[in-house]
Amino acid sequence: MQTRTLMTSGASLSLKVYDSADSHASVVIGGAMGVRQDYYAAFAQWLCRQGFRVTTFDYRGSGDSLPDTAHGGLRGFRANLFDWAADYAAVIDDAKAALPDAPLYLLGHSLGAQLPGLLTNQHRVNGLLSVAAGSGYWRDNAPQLRRLILYFWYVLVPVATRLFGYFPGRRLKKVGDLPAGVMLQWRRWCLNPHYSVGAEGGGARQSYGRVGFPVRALSITDDELMTLRGTHNLINLYANAPRSVEQIAPADVQAKRIGHFGFFREQFSSTLWPRSLKILGDMAKLPPSGVTNTTV
Repeated sequence: MQTRTLMTSGASLSLKVYDSADSHASVVIGGAMGVRQDYYAAFAQWLCRQGFRVTTFDYRGSGDSLPDTAHGGLRGFRANLFDWAADYAAVIDDAKAALPDAPLYLLGHSLGAQLPGLLTNQHRVNGLLSVAAGSGYWRDNAPQLRRLILYFWYVLVPVATRLFGYFPGRRLKKVGDLPAGVMLQWRRWCLNPHYSVGAEGGGARQSYGRVGFPVRALSITDDELMTLRGTHNLINLYANAPRSVEQIAPADVQAKRIGHFGFFREQFSSTLWPRSLKILGDMAKLPPSGVTNTTV
């Protein structure tokens, strides 16, 4: 594993690259909101051993991509979700430059499967595997979350963000510390029935519509945040992409629980992780357009 710094317009990003001499394709892992890239380290190492060059990263203003001027805080740091999509795109460009003739896949966890619709370099991507991702619209949240989410969006987020100048998620034990612009824009998305394309308008809808690479989604039945309906609503934003949704239950892999974050835990290295490998292999065989929707 190599730790690197990638300079982009307006940001310095922390990257970790897992590579080997026999890498035949690239994978960029787009993380969930408030989740550090280190969370994906074990999975990235395993995927590297399967012949993939894997890149993880922290979005600007999060994890190891905090600016020097922040000194551990984010007050006044300017960033929004379009900036995070630009970070994603910069990492994709960097990974593609390393293996220019090899296919490049995205593995998006939650937010990491939402932002690819806003990428400006979608032509460099050969496929997206979405894990535990949904539209984020509050009515599509899991029932236990839906009971509390309106207080979160209408009271806690605006008050705390205005008071601190960023969202102090670590102190509140919610999501994690996030730049104010990211959190307030995400709030707009989550309060709109059509999520990102509803909040941002026609330009965002057209951007999602330009995606032609295959999109495969894994929906986890015991996900405490996302629902199957939310997963379908997100994946259907990629209206012109070949796309499918597969539902996975803990019993399918002899486990008591998977949840929103469990897929990347080492306990699933012999069950869920090989499934992702098969999906990545299948993507290379899919045509560049068409639609399939399956739930198994």
